[in-house]
Amino acid sequence: MIGLHASHSSGTPAALAAALAVAAAYVWAAQRLHRRGDTWSGWRTLSFVVGVLALGAVLQLPDGEFTAHMAQHLIIGMLAPLLIILARPFTLVLRVLPPSSPRRALLRVVHSRWSGWLISLPVVTLLEAGSLWALYRTPLFASTQEHPWLHALVHLHVLLTGLLFTFAICQLDPVRRRYGLRPRAAAIVLTGAAHAVLAKSLYATPPPGTAFTPADLAAAAKLMYYGGDAVEIALALVLALQWYRAEGRALARTQVV
Repeated sequence: MIGLHASHSSGTPAALAAALAVAAAYVWAAQRLHRRGDTWSGWRTLSFVVGVLALGAVLQLPDGEFTAHMAQHLIIGMLAPLLIILARPFTLVLRVLPPSSPRRALLRVVHSRWSGWLISLPVVTLLEAGSLWALYRTPLFASTQEHPWLHALVHLHVLLTGLLFTFAICQLDPVRRRYGLRPRAAAIVLTGAAHAVLAKSLYATPPPGTAFTPADLAAAAKLMYYGGDAVEIALALVLALQWYRAEGRALARTQVV
């Protein structure tokens, strides 16, 4: 059984350096648009930089306590993906690239059948709702505390799952298939319910093979419950804003007619 003091850093300075490089590349691309006379929202740039740097910074923290680990996963799997996707990184790349082979190749990848399946709403909802259950309700979490390579792999999975889910929900960048507001809202409700039930179960029972203090376990469960709710509410607000804009465009068309 994993003891109370089993801890290690989730990342290395290389992870923070990579985050700085990615953030700098985004800023450079946005500035390139401005130099040629195109517009790009400064709020998007700020959102991307904050999201990427938060991701790089949180990977440096030790996660011996369950509460610290849960804070990491909340940022890696929910908050950072939301901030990154709100910045529309694929749209920025497509606008910066000239109409050449690399741009056409990227569009083919984004619009491919494989990409369409990967970011389909049923797939991303299942991944988002089921991944944490598989992590915390099987011996997998205890194994990650003993094997750094598995720990890093799980963090990568959590990040990619969060990015795919947020990408499919927000639909801000080009996608092969677009879903309506109702199925996307239903996906948020389903994943939120799955996370809430898991958080409540963690309040009483730690992951198999671990031994955290009751106070640490309770704090981590509350963080997962309320922190997850906060990010899911932010996602719902994105959908609400899209609905408001769609209704406004429809009303404008009606008035013109």
